[in-house]
Amino acid sequence: MRTYIGRQQAISAEDFAELALGTPVELWLGVEGESDEERAAREDAARDILADNPEMPDDLIRIAAQVIEENPDLFDVVPLVRPARRRVARKGVAA
Repeated sequence: MRTYIGRQQAISAEDFAELALGTPVELWLGVEGESDEERAAREDAARDILADNPEMPDDLIRIAAQVIEENPDLFDVVPLVRPARRRVARKGVAA
């Protein structure tokens, strides 16, 4: 099954986030190993985007709340049962 947001196909969770944000996720989160200069440029771009669209954080919170409300099963966390450790008997010692 294919999923489209607007005219764009979303293949991964990163695609969904990028389409929801309208920007690459890396712009907001950074990338591992980026230099100080790259980080400063990324943060400048993010500030410019927020200056042009000051409602963006509120819109994203609203979207996240809507997704949570419509998909409560996303947070149905079931603890995994850990198998009991098997004790290995040593010679002369009871297990």
